Amino acid sequence: MYGKILIAYFSASPSRRTEQIAHKIADVIRADLYEIAPAVPYTQEDLNWNDDQSRSSVEMRDPHSRPAIAGEPLDLTQYPVIFVGFPIWWYVAPHIINTFLESYDLTGKTVVPFATSGGSSMGQTTAHLRPSAEGALMKEGRRFEMGETPMAINSWIAALGI
Repeated sequence: MYGKILIAYFSASPSRRTEQIAHKIADVIRADLYEIAPAVPYTQEDLNWNDDQSRSSVEMRDPHSRPAIAGEPLDLTQYPVIFVGFPIWWYVAPHIINTFLESYDLTGKTVVPFATSGGSSMGQTTAHLRPSAEGALMKEGRRFEMGETPMAINSWIAALGI
């Protein structure tokens, strides 16, 4: 591996599964962590995918939706590699991940998506994110289970060739 590595993650559910996986990966590869926090936090009602009128359902139906991110922009100049973690929503990344990627010049950087899900695979998630990471090399993403071991994480990192 080369240079500093950032793990930026979005974790909206009360279980904070994506956050837990982000911390596990950061511990294994000694990366910096950054939480992609929405400017308007999601409530449980917002996350109810069974409700067509819930905030997440409305956002995910609109491919141009870009929820705002809280806080100041990051200085990514020191990070040649950026891991981006999120829960799978409607078989792709939540649109706040597009907001994050589109907020920076990622030219020459390597972006590695990872996800958590109750049952969905990565599917076409990586392909859907590529246009938002213009100029970056985006590696194929991976979905993680909660019981991932440091050895499994190390194997995945080694296979990425970064």
